[in-house]
Amino acid sequence: MEIRPLRETDSRLEVSRIYEESWKAACRGIVPQAYLDGIPAGRWAEALDRAGWDTLVLAGGSGWPGWPGFGEVVSLYLLPESMGRGYGKVLLEAAVNHLAGQGFRDVLLWVLEENLRARRFYEKAGFVCSGDFMEDEIGGKPLREVLYWRHMIP
Repeated sequence: MEIRPLRETDSRLEVSRIYEESWKAACRGIVPQAYLDGIPAGRWAEALDRAGWDTLVLAGGSGWPGWPGFGEVVSLYLLPESMGRGYGKVLLEAAVNHLAGQGFRDVLLWVLEENLRARRFYEKAGFVCSGDFMEDEIGGKPLREVLYWRHMIP
């Protein structure tokens, strides 16, 4: 297994497919099924080359009020058949180490409150729920996202 930055020669459609399938699996029963079924192929392809973002794990400084100076893991996705095999742990640690290399001492991320599998995953990786939340709407369903954070050992 190799964790590396997205290359120009990598298929954006294939990477987007990973996001799409992951969303459909991780958010089943949380986000309306009609929304998940309607996610088009290539939905995230264009976003993968957004300036200032590192891909495959999107990471950068956080702009959230009350959390200045924190690095942020924006998203981490795996194909459903790759979940539970330790790849996510390695990928998350690579993102955290990347942020530490950029000088961040703390990192945060948001997760859907109802996504208990993801919440357990982040808690096992040392993240703590801050108690902060934001209201969101996906596919017409109101949802809450909760903020998790972790102090990185220098």
